[in-house]
Amino acid sequence: MSEPAAQLAAERLQAFLEGVPYVRFLGLRAEMAGDEMTAILPFAPHLIGNMMIPALHGGVIGAMLELTALAQLAVIEESARAAKTIDVTIDYLRPGLALTSYARAEVRKIGRQIASVHVEAWQETPARPFAALRGHFLLSDKG
Repeated sequence: MSEPAAQLAAERLQAFLEGVPYVRFLGLRAEMAGDEMTAILPFAPHLIGNMMIPALHGGVIGAMLELTALAQLAVIEESARAAKTIDVTIDYLRPGLALTSYARAEVRKIGRQIASVHVEAWQETPARPFAALRGHFLLSDKG
């Protein structure tokens, strides 16, 4: 990715993150490495859903995955308006422990109106995801 393109992608990502209040509540942030975006969810006590394990709340995990997909689309789409979720399927593979979590989205197909995105979240190693999302998103009008 060229330097101007990388700068534009970082600006789009930052604009998306600042435009979603729930991102601030979660403490979600993201980093760009070339054309690859990684979402980072630092552990915080208010994100716990099961105090016995302790494990992240399922809604927090789902929100992290969905926001990662939307952030990835914001990085690659030229529109100022965010994509809208059509549907998502979340696979909870194991508990998300009280650790920093990471997620990366892969846009599997992007059409004129709809994008298909796959997201995986992990904590210690990307080879051992604890949750995954498959979703379809409505892209904003280009006109």
